[in-house]
Parts: sequence; C-alpha cells; structure tokens
Amino acid sequence: MSRPRRIAAGVATGLCALLVFLALVVPEQITRLPAGTSPWAALVRLPVEALLAAAVLIVLPARARVITAGVLGGVLGLLTVVKIIDVGFLTTLDRSFDPVLDWPLFADAYRFVRDSFGTAGAVGAVAGAVLLAVGLLVGMVFAVRRLATVMARHDAVARAGVGVAAVAWLVLALLGTSLVPGLYVASDSAAVLARRQVLRVPAAVHDRKQFTAEASTDAFRDTPPASLLTGLRDKDVIFAFVESYGRSAIEDPRLSRRVDPVLSEGTARLAKAGYAARSGFLTSPTTSGFSWLAHATLHSGVWIDNEQRYRGLVSGDRLTLPGAFHKSGAWRTVGVEPGNTFDWPESRFYGFERIYDSRTLGYQGPSFGWARVPDQFTLKAFTDYEYARAGRGPLMAEITLISSHTPWAPTPSLVGWDEIGDGALYRAQHARGRKAAEVWKESAQVRSEYAASVAYSIGSLVSWVREYGDDDLVLVFLGDHQPAPIVVGNRASYDVPVTIVARDRTVLDRISGWGWTEGLEPSPQAPVWRMDAFRDKFLTAFGPGPR
Repeated sequence: MSRPRRIAAGVATGLCALLVFLALVVPEQITRLPAGTSPWAALVRLPVEALLAAAVLIVLPARARVITAGVLGGVLGLLTVVKIIDVGFLTTLDRSFDPVLDWPLFADAYRFVRDSFGTAGAVGAVAGAVLLAVGLLVGMVFAVRRLATVMARHDAVARAGVGVAAVAWLVLALLGTSLVPGLYVASDSAAVLARRQVLRVPAAVHDRKQFTAEASTDAFRDTPPASLLTGLRDKDVIFAFVESYGRSAIEDPRLSRRVDPVLSEGTARLAKAGYAARSGFLTSPTTSGFSWLAHATLHSGVWIDNEQRYRGLVSGDRLTLPGAFHKSGAWRTVGVEPGNTFDWPESRFYGFERIYDSRTLGYQGPSFGWARVPDQFTLKAFTDYEYARAGRGPLMAEITLISSHTPWAPTPSLVGWDEIGDGALYRAQHARGRKAAEVWKESAQVRSEYAASVAYSIGSLVSWVREYGDDDLVLVFLGDHQPAPIVVGNRASYDVPVTIVARDRTVLDRISGWGWTEGLEPSPQAPVWRMDAFRDKFLTAFGPGPR
C-alpha cells in the first residue's frame, strides 16, 4: 500500500474511532453542565461498552465478526439518534425523550416551526433531521465494522490494549474518579441510556393501567346537574390561560422587574374599579411546552403529564370543569383558542358548545410568529361575539392567551379598545417589532422579550376587566407552565400562578379557606397545590361538594 493510501486509511480509522467514542461518551446533559465546567472535561471518559464490544469482536471468527459489528453499529447509531433527541428535549423542555409516548409531539414541533419561521424553514429542519439520522445510522455501522477489521488485523495489539483499558476502567470505577459532577471517567452511560429506553415500554404499560384507575374514580360523576356550581349561578365565569406564565416570572429578578409592576398596578386599578383578587400557585404537569396537558389536568382533575394519558382522557367521559358548567344547564360554554389552526374534536369531550379559533376570530392583521393573534384582539373578539351579545344568558368561557408563547418576538402592545377593528392596525407594530432571529442570539434578550410578552398578556387581561367587566364577572386566570430553560434555567419549579378576580365579595368568601394571597400576585408563602387538585376544590367551593 502506498504512503498516501496508508495515511488516508489511518485518518479514516481515526475518524471512525472518534465517531464511536463521541457516541458513547457525550452525555445527554452536555448543554446543562454546572456553571464554569468545560464541555471538554465531560469527554474525558473511558466507555465500558467499547471495551466489552471490542472483547467480543476480537474472539469471533471473521464472518460472525462482520455481522456482529454491523448489528452493534446499528444499535449504537439508534442510541446516538435518541441521545441527540434527548439533548434537544432537555435543553428546550427540561426532560428526556420518551420513545414510547413522545412520537406524536414531533408533528406539533413541525407545526410550531412552520408557524414561527415559515414552511421553508420547517421543511428544511425536517430534511436536515432525517439526513442526520440516516447518516448516523449508516456511518456508525461503517465505523464499527472498520474498527473490527483493524482489530482483527492487529489481533495481539488489540488484545493487549483491551486488557490494559479494562484494568484502567476497573481502577477508575473503584476510585469514583470524576472531572465533572455526576459524570464518572469510568463511563457506562450508553448502557444506562439503552436500559432506560427499554424499560420505558413496561413503564408506559403500567402508567396506562394506573391512569385508567385514576380517571375512573370521580367524586362528582353522579352529582345532579341542579347541584353543580350553585354558588356561581347567574355569574359569567371565564378561565384564562396565560401561555408560559410561570412562577419564575414573578420571583426571578431578571423577569419580575418587568412583570411585577403590571401585577401591582393591575391590583390597584382593579381595586379602584371595585374588584378584589386572591392568588396562589399550582404545580403544572409540564414545563416549556405541551400546554394542552396543563389544560387537561386543570379541567379534569386527573394528572395528565404525557400524550398517552391525554389521549386516554379525551376518549373517555370524565366530568371536566367546562363539562360541569354545561351539564348544569345554566351556562353557555365556549372556548376561545387563537392558537388552533384546525378543527379541535376534543372540544366535545370538554363540554364546549362553541369554539372560536384563529380562523373564526376575524383577525386580518399580520402574524406575530406562532402566536398569530394578539391577546387584546382575542379578548375583543370574544367580547363582540359572546360577552357583549344582547339578550344572552350566563356564560362560561375558556380563553387561551398566546402572545407570551415562544419565540416571544415580535410582541404587540396595548391599544385603545375602540381602535382594534379587524386587526389591521397591528401592521405598524409588527413592522417595528423585534424579530425572533435577532432576539434569540442572546439568552438575556430572550428573557427580556419573554417578560415583556407576559406583561402584555396580563396587561391585556386587566385592561379588559376594567373596560368590560361588571358585577357578575368571575375571572380565573393562570399560567399553563414555566417557559423554556433558556429563560428560567434548569432548576426552576413547575409552579404557575393562579388568580381569581371578582367584584362580588361572596364569590371570594367561598374560597377564604384556601389561604390564597390578596391581589394579583401570590406571595412566596402562598399555598401550592398540584394542578389536578383544582377541579375538585373549585367544584366543592362553589357547590354542595362531592357525592
């Protein structure tokens, strides 16, 4: 073999070894290392999986070695793809990827990218992801087979090297050597990842059985319609979800300096208009995204923290909060969902008689990224179509406010309620607003725009109450989940603020035993409940209690 060919072969072998090494040792939490830790330190590891695979391949005959190397390469390629997805999930959603339950979420991710960055960007992202996955699978098979061939060619050196490395691994494991907290130099992370993914299958089966048992237990199932929500009869009850409005928005100094003034000023302005408020915290089943899981949990009184549970819930007949209002026969129930761009069949499960979405709200202005419709327009459309409709009876509505949805740019601003029209006036705001691509260059800018968007959403809600509210209004507004780790870090709680606003003091008297804080902002010592506890507490406070 000529010298250039020997050099090329050596480089190819080195690249194959590097690819396999990185696939085995790069941790899923590479983007979540402790502050001040060098990412290179996380790569100083000796993978036991490589030693075991090498030991097996060395002793196998030629034909079996080729087949086994191909299988091992394919398995390692799949694990690498899962690990990359894990890195993405941990970075954006603060949890690892579940290969059993999370596949439906990729469709939602595609729609988010399309609505935020356009169809071309979404298609390009999908094409890039597919090419990367296929390239890793093919490349890993090739790499492991080439390394197996090289070891067979240099059998004595390979055996000696594996033996020395095995002794070194044992010594390092016994000493617990670690350059990065939680990451040992004697590594078995690939085996742990494989084991974790395999065990998710029986875990999903168990969770399905557990959910079935939880969902079938309902203390309010047999409550007569006439006994439901008697303490709210003749009231207009509105549940407003504020997208990504998490506890950090009012307690993290980097965010609260923008959000707290809106809450304190809002409390004062509502008090001047005769309203009072009580606030606490709920622990959401999700963070960074998957808002529908939080909506389902609050309304159903069952913990819905994955897609399997959600699908099981909406295919059943459990009583929801909107369903209780509908079942009583005393309210018209509507849902206002500006984030929906297609039909929502689950609305029938929840008990909504009418749904307004991005196609039916009448918005003719520019798209503000994923959150196409500004919150103030959403509230005005709800007012025109339902709340201010002459001759109507009591109304129950869920309104989802989405201007605080990632990517948090551009963010609209408040205008006069009589100026909104069909939304055309937002073109000027959109033109001078900051673009997402610009904002996402620095995490500090992302945090700033997030806080501004939450302030806008809550400001819109407070302004609407002052403009259109009356003695019969009861408003419940809350966050669905905390924002992404880029805003709040990796150690933020799953808590979200929840507030009830009313002018009629008898409404707030019914929740006096909850211990909630006065005003729109809960104190740090305010009670914290799991979100699935809210339904029963609410139905009990405003009715005769469970039967």
